[in-house]
Amino acid sequence: MKIAFFSTQPYDKEYFTRYNDQHHISFYEAQLNESTVSLATGCHAVCAFVNDRLHAAVIAALADAGVGLIALRCAGFNNVDLEAAHKHRIAVVRVPAYSPHAVAEHALALIMALNRKTHKAFNRVRDGNFSLDRLTGFDLYGKTVGVVGTGKIGQCFAHIMLGLGCKVLAFDLIANKELEAAGVEYLPLMELLQQSQVVSLHCPLTEQTHHLINMHTLEVMKDGAMLINTSRGALIDTRAAIAALKRGKLGYLGIDVYEQEEKLFFHNLSENIIDDDVIMQLMSFPNVLITSHQGFLTDEALTQIAKVTLQSCTDFEAGHSLQNKV
Repeated sequence: MKIAFFSTQPYDKEYFTRYNDQHHISFYEAQLNESTVSLATGCHAVCAFVNDRLHAAVIAALADAGVGLIALRCAGFNNVDLEAAHKHRIAVVRVPAYSPHAVAEHALALIMALNRKTHKAFNRVRDGNFSLDRLTGFDLYGKTVGVVGTGKIGQCFAHIMLGLGCKVLAFDLIANKELEAAGVEYLPLMELLQQSQVVSLHCPLTEQTHHLINMHTLEVMKDGAMLINTSRGALIDTRAAIAALKRGKLGYLGIDVYEQEEKLFFHNLSENIIDDDVIMQLMSFPNVLITSHQGFLTDEALTQIAKVTLQSCTDFEAGHSLQNKV
């Protein structure tokens, strides 16, 4: 089967080439959008990632090009117009659980680096500065951690924090009995925000969760609390977070995702002028740590992403039922 692979990074090509034994894949660095959709002409499927734009016009063009499958090599599908895909009889598959541990552990890495200021200490020592001034952190042990969203990643994160001796609170539409048995307490969102010293977001982006963290929800959080987002950028109203940081309401912010990341993340812009004033302002705060959507980037996760995506393509070509259909 011919597959047009968009938003290709070196690790994508490495892992998909390693595990592909029957499909013809054309790798393109370009994002999938109205300007690039013609690259899929003659292909049976496209493989897309989080910042590819699969709205109605693009999906209509894919249908005209003969594409019958959109294979998302990620768990989220908020960038796909599912109604348009259904209308044009294009199947959409995803990778629902490539490695929840990878993202959960990255959330912990952000917490630990922000708390113990590891990134600052690293830079100091490289400059020959061995001072410990202003590097004081806090014990995570005994602290209250709020987990917003207890799907597979949220569950992994909750278990990690329990293992560190934290009190773990959770918010989700449906309580997970296994987590409750392990000692996690489910609360309404506002109560969780009021009680937590660390809040970590692990929920999908939907109409209901868009800007879940905004000026109102930030106001009810504890003074000086830490906010972590490894899920989707638009869960946070970034300008509201900046306002909370400026007045000291928000003590720390660690993000692996950003609301306007599509023109920034996954690209080397070190020689460019970055004209996104919002992220430049974020980067100026000493208590903000930003990574560029690397939470999934482990060998185990990349292996699973490639294998599951390729199997979905194989099943589609053979006319079999699609296990990971959205």
